[in-house]
Amino acid sequence: MFAFLNYIFSKKNSIEEKDPMKKFLIVGLGNIGDEYAETRHNIGFKILDEVAKANEFTFETAKLGDIGSFKIKGRTIICLKPSTYMNRSGKALKYWMDKENIPQSNILVITDDINLPFGTIRIKTKGSNGGHNGLKDIELFLQTILYNRYRFGVGADFGKGRQVEYVLGKWSDEENDQLPERLKKSTEIINSFALAGIARTMNQFNNS
Repeated sequence: MFAFLNYIFSKKNSIEEKDPMKKFLIVGLGNIGDEYAETRHNIGFKILDEVAKANEFTFETAKLGDIGSFKIKGRTIICLKPSTYMNRSGKALKYWMDKENIPQSNILVITDDINLPFGTIRIKTKGSNGGHNGLKDIELFLQTILYNRYRFGVGADFGKGRQVEYVLGKWSDEENDQLPERLKKSTEIINSFALAGIARTMNQFNNS
């Protein structure tokens, strides 16, 4: 009897692991290296570090990026920090999407956005790359603009010709004071994306 029950449960778990609709890929965009760690352009990495802390998992260096995962209510959430540098983010995303057999609808890309005030949350299912090199490369590899993205506003407090310096610059003291709450909110967004879906997540968190 016990052997039969073990067989049933092991079979169920096997099916769940193979069910692509229960697997999600969260890709935080950023650049590798300590010199970029606390810059605005690396908010994708920073959010995933907070997710790892909240869910008690660690990242391991793997092909094309650092990978970590956790489970929540039967869903497996795989977190990727590409090691390809920002401009080649699409290569890492496509590799892990294919390797883990994750449908495009279950991917969420986290990126900085200078067109939004600091801390503003904007979750969308499609859109232009807005001149962001990481998003440009993802479009190239996916051959579409139809993918979920979470844009984190970093503001545009820079003069003409100073954009690169600004996004590769470190957070201000005021921004650092506000970041913890925004990071906590971001972990809630990722959980909601996996559990409630993109539409409900947009309704709940956009402009929150």
